[in-house]
This record gives sequence, C-alpha cells and structure tokens, in this order.
Amino acid sequence: MNSRKISVVSVVAAVTAVCATAVIAPASSVTGAPAAADARSGSAGAQPLRADRSADGGQLVAAKPGGRCTQSVPYPAGDNGYASFRIPAVVTTTRGTVLAFAEGRHAGTADSGDIDVVLKRSSDGGCSWSELAVVSDGDGDTRGNPAPAVDPATGAVVLVTTFNGGNVTEKQILKGEVAAEDSRRVFVQTSANDGVNFTAPREITASTKRADWRWYASGPGHATVLTTGPHRGRIVVPANHSIAPPAGSGDQGDEAKYYGGHSIYSDDRGKTWQIGYVDDNPDGFINVNETAATQLLDGRMYFNTREHNGSAPGNRADAYSTDGGQTLVAPFAPQATLVGPVVQGSVLQVKGGGKSRSPLLYSGPADPGARAAMTIRVSRDAGVTFSDPYPISGLPAAYSDLVQLNNSTIGLLYETGARTSTDTIVFRKIDLAELIR
Repeated sequence: MNSRKISVVSVVAAVTAVCATAVIAPASSVTGAPAAADARSGSAGAQPLRADRSADGGQLVAAKPGGRCTQSVPYPAGDNGYASFRIPAVVTTTRGTVLAFAEGRHAGTADSGDIDVVLKRSSDGGCSWSELAVVSDGDGDTRGNPAPAVDPATGAVVLVTTFNGGNVTEKQILKGEVAAEDSRRVFVQTSANDGVNFTAPREITASTKRADWRWYASGPGHATVLTTGPHRGRIVVPANHSIAPPAGSGDQGDEAKYYGGHSIYSDDRGKTWQIGYVDDNPDGFINVNETAATQLLDGRMYFNTREHNGSAPGNRADAYSTDGGQTLVAPFAPQATLVGPVVQGSVLQVKGGGKSRSPLLYSGPADPGARAAMTIRVSRDAGVTFSDPYPISGLPAAYSDLVQLNNSTIGLLYETGARTSTDTIVFRKIDLAELIR
C-alpha cells in the first residue's frame, strides 16, 4: 500500500475531462465540537474530537453545468500536516450526513508508524466538508482500517478499527516476532450524535481475534447492518487475519498462503462481538485478504475479497452467507468477471429503487497490471457475474468505498492522483441511472 504525495491541483485539472467547472465551496459544519455539544446530544461518555484546521479545507469541488457538484476532494495530501491519507471508508447517517473516514499518516505513506483515524463530515451530500477531526489518535502508534456502520434503528454510528505499535511492521507481525501488546488489536467506538463525538476506543480483541492468529485487519471500508431476516439489526464487519505455519514446515508466516478471512458480528448494537465465518485454507489457491460485504435483496450476505497472490485465476474472489455472516455457504471462489490488480475493493447493494433499479455494485481499479482506472461494475444476478466497467477516471487509483446517498445517487470515496494512486482521497457522486442504463 505505497503512495507518494503531490499537489491536489493536478488532480483537479484532470477532472475537467468529466466536469465542466471547478469552484471553491465554503466549509460546512465543524467536527470536533466542544464537550457541551456532547451533553446536548445525550451521547454519554463521548469524547470531543480533536479538530484540526486545514489551509484549504479540502474543499475543491467539481460541478456539472448548472452548478450541481459531482466531485470534491476531502483529503489532499499534506492537509492538516499529514503527509498522506489512505484507506477511505464512508457512510451516510440517518440524518443524511456523509461521514468520510480515512487514515491520516503523519510521517509518510508507510502502513505503520504514527497513524490516526480521521473524519470529515458533509451536510450537503459530499460537496463541502467540515474541518478534519481525529476520531482515534495513534499518538505515535498505528490506528487504522476504519470499518464504520450506521444503525438505522437508533442512528448510532459504530466504528471498528485496528491497532499496532508504531515501531513494528506487518512483516514482523506475520512472522510472529511482535509481543501481543504491540501486535494487531481490535477496538470499537460509537457516536450517538451524528458523528460529532465518539466514545474512546474500547478494546474487543479477546472476542474477535483467535489466540493463534497473527496479522489482523478490519475491513477496510463500511461495515453492514442487516435490515431484513432473522438477524435484523446485526452489525457485520468483514476482516482478515493470518495464521502461523505448521511446525517443521520451514515457513516463517509471511508467505501469502497464510492469509485468511473471517467476519465479526454484534447482535447488541456493538456492545459485544463474536467471530463468524473463518476461511483460511493455506493451500495457496485463494488467499483471502481485505474483504467487503453487503446484504443482498434476498437477505443473503455477499462477500467480495482481494485474492492475495494465490494460484486462482484473477485477483478477486467471493462467497455468500445465509445466516448473517456466521458461516459461508461455500469457501471463497474466484470471481473472474472482476478484472483488476491486487487491491482492496468495495461492494454495495443498492436499495429503494425496485429490483430492476437496485443492482449490486463493485468499485475498484480496472487495470489488471497496475492500480489505475477506477471503475464501478454492475451485477444484476446477485454477484454471479459483473458487467463491463463504468469508468470513473483514467488516473492512478487504489482503495475505495461505496455509499448510497439517496434512491438516485451513489457516492464513491477513493484514492487517486495524477502521478500516484494515493495522492488524494476524492469523493465522487454518480447518478444511478448512468450505471444501469
């Protein structure tokens, strides 16, 4: 997950190919409200977020003729003193606020080090953004892999993240060389006031990570709250991990075949958590890694994963669950109709438009040899096959997350840049009619 930072000006220049004008939008509401706001909201135990002011606020917006915005840049590299931003995750609250989470990386683009989980809020559908707020402060360590969900019954925002010591690397963790306190640990936070304040991170590692797992990552990208079926209200977070090699094998644990996937879920609005399905067969065919999930119209769950350098065809794999993510119907299988590089992707089941206007969507780069050409693919058969890609940009691009803004508009928060895939995090709005025509 390497990146370099550049000026956001070059990205905005490239946007003119799809957008007619570029304007500077004013800042909207401010995150990091004082503690008094927490008392008014009734969010017991919530802490005020640390707010940092940006020189430009990340407010560059592209608009169609007539003034309707289509694209904004909430996270340009260098904003608020962060060297880079990575790992986007996005949800809309029950009040219609767009919450854009990311990792704010202080020193560079490396996956370890001093990394915070940060947030910007938008009250106008992603056209303008609040000041940056720190939701989970690394304080020299690494906090990241945001996986947020919104409980439709209560409006609460539940955020799962992962942690490791700032002086250790993924390779060291994979090889079992890191003490438990500095290895990957799992935390949850909640907000009861539309993402203005969050509770302090609460550790849930004991119930979400098996003792013999080494690496661990939540999501990244939005989690799923089930809205139909016997498990209605369940929060499901797809995650991945690694296992130790068998004794005497000669392997060290950093071989790709030891990656695996699993889910965690909560049936009490994020208070307690359990491990669901586990798929970590080390035969080297499909190496399950970063995984996205959604609930299909028929109530099943659909999981789509980054296939990490296994021998299976292509770089994507998928699976289904009929019991709310507790088990899989069958292990992950290749999804060869999704062509792209080895990278994270996002899935979203559109709802509210009737079956013909409610497809399953996937976002990810389309270039099989590089992280470039962000696209959205459409499935009309619940993930059995996906259509030809709908182009978002021809620029370098990497991680992404999808969100439904309303019955006619989809949002896409994704990493992109004119020189490298991680120069900025951009928010793009797409008419659903353009995807399903």
